[in-house]
Amino acid sequence: MDQLTGMAVFAKVVETGTFSGAARELGLSKGAVSKQVARLEDRLGARLLNRTTRRSSLTEVGSAFYERCRRIVAEAEEAELAVTRLHAEPRGTLRVNLPMSFGLLHVADALPDFMAAYPEIQLDVSLDDRVVDVVDEGYDMVIRITSLPDSSLIARRLAVFRAVTCASPAYWEKHGRPKHPKDLAGHTCLLYSYLSNLDEWRYHGPDGSIDMKVDGPMKANNGDMLRAAAVAGLGVVRSPTFIVGRDLYEGRLEPVLTEFEETGRGIYAVYPHNRHLSAKVRAFVDFLAARFGDTPEWDRPCPET
Repeated sequence: MDQLTGMAVFAKVVETGTFSGAARELGLSKGAVSKQVARLEDRLGARLLNRTTRRSSLTEVGSAFYERCRRIVAEAEEAELAVTRLHAEPRGTLRVNLPMSFGLLHVADALPDFMAAYPEIQLDVSLDDRVVDVVDEGYDMVIRITSLPDSSLIARRLAVFRAVTCASPAYWEKHGRPKHPKDLAGHTCLLYSYLSNLDEWRYHGPDGSIDMKVDGPMKANNGDMLRAAAVAGLGVVRSPTFIVGRDLYEGRLEPVLTEFEETGRGIYAVYPHNRHLSAKVRAFVDFLAARFGDTPEWDRPCPET
């Protein structure tokens, strides 16, 4: 048990970056933290940390040991949680990462209801359209839009994902509506810059995939900016319905090529692989799954014009 305590203290020093930071989070004195790490190094016969006056960094041996340490400590915590989970209220800080537009448009409105239902949970929310590393960056859960979630993680589908190619009525009236993906050649397209193949839109027809090279005068790393540009008549956008659903329903944007759009992707809650999901993560995932359901509000029928 003494060795496990030392491993837990060492892991916390790595995660906070300092002995004082670990001491604050563990409720120990800085001296007690330093002694635990020193005893662990003595037992192993190896230096785990390079210490400076401001920060500690891992040695090569320490880096390898930390990865195993982290898993062992997590398993020990989960073993304890397994005994108490059914009787414990969800509590503690929940660190989540959400896609920018989806988080602002759909999760933000749900958070007051969640926090009212679970007053012992403190939310730490970050919004980011890049793909974050759930484990390395210390998140309890992230939301991802994908077809095949990372197999080293656990994923639960929260809602169906649909993409739609659309533009304003004024744009279609001026430039004509494509009936086939190849008709996009020559159209002004608005590109999402976080995609690795931002200038290639993939569609699916009876004979398989159709990859269309697209081009235009604007790209952006945020879907809401592209949506606004499309509503203003600047070009064609290919966007999730959770961003453009209301514009489609109210006629500010009109869809095309709906029969060529890919199906099967989802909006997933993704979290690290643990035997026993923590009560706070389970509560949030269950809440969002119930909130969005199989027919989310942003996917109200919007027949192609």
